[in-house]
Amino acid sequence: MKTIQEAVEITIRKTPFIEEALNEKLINVSSLAREILPEVSKLLKKDVKVGAVMMAINRLSPVNELRIRKNIKKLALDLGDVIVRSDLCDFTFKNTPSLLKEIAKILSKSADSNDYFLTVSQGIFETNIVTSKNLQPFVEDIFKSEILINNVNDLASITIKLPKENLEQSGVYYFILKQFAWANIAVQEVISTTHEMTIVVKEQDVNETFAILMDLKLN
Repeated sequence: MKTIQEAVEITIRKTPFIEEALNEKLINVSSLAREILPEVSKLLKKDVKVGAVMMAINRLSPVNELRIRKNIKKLALDLGDVIVRSDLCDFTFKNTPSLLKEIAKILSKSADSNDYFLTVSQGIFETNIVTSKNLQPFVEDIFKSEILINNVNDLASITIKLPKENLEQSGVYYFILKQFAWANIAVQEVISTTHEMTIVVKEQDVNETFAILMDLKLN
């Protein structure tokens, strides 16, 4: 059977922003206790007093959270080059038996020039293609028989090189992406490889996105 302490920890850690704000003393404990009281009571299958929830919140140990944040901050200092590309467009197609053949065609076309930017991410039900604007006419022609789910223009991407240690540390992507959430920047796509992370945003947000990443590297 869960204790009140365990139920409170489970509830709060479902929302990382709350846990971090608590560590920074930005949240009123009494208000938070009242907010999570129904969820805590549901987990325990019994009524719980607000005072007991407040005590559990105050007993939360920030040690593990602070250790993770310290390690991630160290990784942020080791972030490599930042590469910015503009004039991008984003296509999402429904997966079909013929789609792979069309993807091979566009990959072959992009290999013809270093001026082309192209990434392809295939999911279970749909495939996403982010490409430079000069490839847009070819995408529209090659995939004209495919089912287009979504298309967004006027995008930009920022690619950062991640240190090899990122594979061993949990929370790296959260640490980076939360900065954009706090800044109210809508991330259109996240494309990653083992040691690279590309963030696609609206063209109007690229300067602020770049500034946030530079701040992570310098502070």
